[in-house]
Amino acid sequence: MRAAESKKAADIKVLDLTGVTSFADYFVICTGANSKQVQAIADEVGLQLKQQARELPNSLEGYNQAEWVLADYGDLLVHIFSPKAREYYDLERLWRSAKSVEIPAE
Repeated sequence: MRAAESKKAADIKVLDLTGVTSFADYFVICTGANSKQVQAIADEVGLQLKQQARELPNSLEGYNQAEWVLADYGDLLVHIFSPKAREYYDLERLWRSAKSVEIPAE
């Protein structure tokens, strides 16, 4: 979340899916203003998780199109959307039974 924040991602949400689904425990959802920013956010998230947690994604999808980048880190899925794709897919509504995680200010 902080990595996305450092690249000026908008509307960052963290959803706790524990007990809601078996394929992931957390979603981080955010928006980039344009394709370059979506890619920059994805790059920074990947870099920070590699450096700080020694984690590499199991898969990374949508990077070249940069409408919806999905980085799969096992129990953590990072969704980085363009504004149009964020509105269209509306993951917060789709996963409304998930708990929203409050992130303390840095």
